[in-house]
Amino acid sequence: MSFTVAIVGRPNVGKSTLFNRLVGKKLALVDDTPGVTRDRRPGDAKLVDLKFRIIDTAGLEEAGPDTLEGRMRAQTEAAIDDADLTLFVVDAKSGLTPLDKTFGELLRRSGKPVVLVANKSEARGSDAGFYDAFTLGLGEPVPISAEHGEGMLDLRDAIVEAIGEERAFPEPDEEAETDIDVPAPAASAGGEAEEEEVEPAYDETKPLRVAIVGRPNAGKSTLINRFLGEDRLLTGPEAGITRDSISVEWDWRGRTIKMFDTAGMRRKAKVQEKLEKLSVADALRAIRFAETVVIVFDATIPFEKQDLQIVDLVLREGRAAVLAFNKWDLVEEPQAVLADLREKTERLLPQARGIRAVPISGQTGYGLDKLMQNIIDTDRVWNKRVSTARLNRWLDGVQVQHPPPAVSGRRVKLKYMTQVKTRPPAFMVSCTRPEALPESYVRYLVNGLRNDFQMPGVPIRVHFKAGDNPFEGRKKKR
Repeated sequence: MSFTVAIVGRPNVGKSTLFNRLVGKKLALVDDTPGVTRDRRPGDAKLVDLKFRIIDTAGLEEAGPDTLEGRMRAQTEAAIDDADLTLFVVDAKSGLTPLDKTFGELLRRSGKPVVLVANKSEARGSDAGFYDAFTLGLGEPVPISAEHGEGMLDLRDAIVEAIGEERAFPEPDEEAETDIDVPAPAASAGGEAEEEEVEPAYDETKPLRVAIVGRPNAGKSTLINRFLGEDRLLTGPEAGITRDSISVEWDWRGRTIKMFDTAGMRRKAKVQEKLEKLSVADALRAIRFAETVVIVFDATIPFEKQDLQIVDLVLREGRAAVLAFNKWDLVEEPQAVLADLREKTERLLPQARGIRAVPISGQTGYGLDKLMQNIIDTDRVWNKRVSTARLNRWLDGVQVQHPPPAVSGRRVKLKYMTQVKTRPPAFMVSCTRPEALPESYVRYLVNGLRNDFQMPGVPIRVHFKAGDNPFEGRKKKR
């Protein structure tokens, strides 16, 4: 992107609505409650022919540095420092407040270009607030309606004037055209394609999407800040600080990692407020779009009922899961506690036998490299593909060792097996009378696949399909 723009203003003036309008998606949570946004959220914006990077920020408030509002203001000031241009949003409907004038002075002292935006200008009686915005001394305000998309052309012109034509429309780099060599398909020694199916290698260069989930106050944001080496996300002793699912990127051993911080997920019965419901829905969306999900447990109070429900939710969504026992620096007898956690993991999570669990400390950085290696290893298993030939040899062996049971005097026959998809691994078995196969034998096959093909801790799907009967529908000869 050619330049970066930060959206700032006091709470409830429509900053997140404008952010969603510019990125073309409903990424940021929007509600009538002031102070919904707390962390700075980046996005890729497009405004007519302009393309730039935009940052949504928390509402500016006057508060001490040790308070939650003070830490939110520090995040906003960091966004202003990182940006090349600031959109200062005021509410034309309700008019200026002393906060607007205070932060107008702050932006003037920053020395960076500022575009004054008068939002909600479509409302009746907004003219007074619009003309009052001239008193801020930041130039002519741009009247817009972020909710209805009015005034976007004027906003585009104001941004171009403030940032400059050269910065707004950089010339594309002249790159020499290179010929792309397309390799010829490899042939076998005999000149014919190999009959044995080749299992594809794991791509260790592709970007990896990781979601961090867990109960409130488990230390999710602190963990991500430790990974990044900076206070990128808002943290504190208060439970439920994070509301939006914020994504951050960094490189780990040469591989791009895109990590999503999510809101703490409480029991459904306790979620009553609309805003918390929106936060939980945003966290669920992050789980569905992630590849690997790290469920953060509080090591001092692990395996609460909600922890187990979150793990079950992740597995039912088909995601690769890794457990992280956070706050390990507070554990007094680590060896005894670790042995107890391993026993409880095997006993309480039988549906994810072999799931990887790592003790960590987001506060001190203990165990983070091991956690990342386990994330990569789990994603490798999640993407694993087994050749059909190996699967059918294995299927013959498990049937000899433990034949399918006879149901109503007739034995179920398993004929053929193949892998139909990855992410998570899913298999199809052609058999007779699939509806009669007991659940216990299905678990036997799943556990066998998990053990014999080294697929611990990831969901495994096995589907059964009745083979076509070539004689079905034919009339008997007399």
